[in-house]
Amino acid sequence: MDETLDARRTHYFMQVMSRGSVRGAAEALDMDPSAVSRAIVALERDCGIALFERRGRGVAPTEAGHILARYVKRQQDIQESFFSEIDSLRKAERGHIDLALGEGFVELMFDRVLPGYWRSHPEVTLDIDVARTTDIVQRLLDDRAYIGLVFQPPSDARLRTHYSRPEPIRAIVRQDHPLTRLGRPLRLADLAVYPGAAMQEGFGVRQHVQAAEISEQVRLPNVLTTSSFKALWQFAAAGIGYALTPPIAVAVDLQARQLASLPLANPILNQGSLQVLSRAGRHVSPAARELLDHIVRGIGGAGA
Repeated sequence: MDETLDARRTHYFMQVMSRGSVRGAAEALDMDPSAVSRAIVALERDCGIALFERRGRGVAPTEAGHILARYVKRQQDIQESFFSEIDSLRKAERGHIDLALGEGFVELMFDRVLPGYWRSHPEVTLDIDVARTTDIVQRLLDDRAYIGLVFQPPSDARLRTHYSRPEPIRAIVRQDHPLTRLGRPLRLADLAVYPGAAMQEGFGVRQHVQAAEISEQVRLPNVLTTSSFKALWQFAAAGIGYALTPPIAVAVDLQARQLASLPLANPILNQGSLQVLSRAGRHVSPAARELLDHIVRGIGGAGA
């Protein structure tokens, strides 16, 4: 194996990896597909092993391809760290930051974080990817996102927590719903006789609710599962039933919408947390570090 890999070929390789096909990579690179294909063949010759295998109309990385991708990303991270530190010395206020967050955090970001951040960092560009908890974590681990905002992510030593605060799950209902008259924290059995709405699989909120169902030996008959927190509060606001969600994810004025946030008795549902994450060991650029500070101050000032 050639110990020095051609940077141009590895760039083409990463494009094929990202796009899932040689043709897709060629379009992104504005090149002839045959030229990209030749570069991949040459890189495989340099490595002495196949990097892709054909999959339908596209290609998928082999185990060696995954190893090479991790190597290239680490090299890019080292280079990025170097230039970030140089930029820091020059006090440059520019750059690009990839964010991944749950839908419930979008309004919070635009209300409490981004206006102030962009006033002081007008040349920084952002990419915001709205996704479920499992996908956000994977984006961080794959270095496809600098910063992640999630509810109760899985414990993983590869993740670094920059901020965490308790965020209990509540039952969101209209103020005239019968559940508001119980006057105590609700058990799941109290909810089970009414129509309910919950997040889909892969969201930290749903995983917490499922754990609570097991602990109380109650299965909630949800009439709606969704990937949208907005759909949850609209379900409750329409008077159809209750929605289980952290209050911070309800991007509306509860009082104005005639909604109530009711506490739940199950300890599991009161042990959730809102967390701001990045990948452990990844250098955080000065612009991203400033954004992290803005996020922590913004979330810290948001009521539970």
